[in-house]
Amino acid sequence: MTGKKQTGFTLLELLVALGIFALLAAMSYSGLNSVMSARQMTTEHAERLSQLQMAFLWLSRDIEQAINRSIRNEYAEVRPAMLGVETGRYQLELTRTGWRNPAGRTRSNLQRVAYGLRDGNLLRVYWNVLDRAEDSEPLESVLLEGVDKLELRFLNDKKTWQNAWPSSQLGEVGEVAPPRAVEVTLETKAEGRITRLFRVPG
Repeated sequence: MTGKKQTGFTLLELLVALGIFALLAAMSYSGLNSVMSARQMTTEHAERLSQLQMAFLWLSRDIEQAINRSIRNEYAEVRPAMLGVETGRYQLELTRTGWRNPAGRTRSNLQRVAYGLRDGNLLRVYWNVLDRAEDSEPLESVLLEGVDKLELRFLNDKKTWQNAWPSSQLGEVGEVAPPRAVEVTLETKAEGRITRLFRVPG
């Protein structure tokens, strides 16, 4: 009696099958990795865009609600309603109205805010009082990281742009009204130069 012929895969066939499976697995992993990387880049880009928009939103709210109210700093020096310098701890400082008070605290609806760069971060700073005492501490928040430069220009009533405000020709510091508009330029590592123009009320 003749035995039944055994059926199965030869070693060569198994090796070929394993090779094809390994190739398909490698192609699938590469494709999945590309999709995951693209998704991560999209998420990071969206988060960065959101941070940029929020930074300019804060600038817009503060500048477009500026009010002509000078203050005294912690050294009892009179500072103009809006102050802009090319370099310094704070490059832009101003008094704004519309400070919300949802808790109903006994305080003014005016607020003194400032913007500056530190360690590549764009900072927004504010004080709880307008006329500061020696122990008045500012509250800081980081609006945007990776900022190389903050540049400001100010439009006066003669429609001339200036790099600082007030200029030396404008009279007494405490009596200087805010400019007509403020141009803000941020230079970042990722996006390059971004410029926005904000109207000043009054």
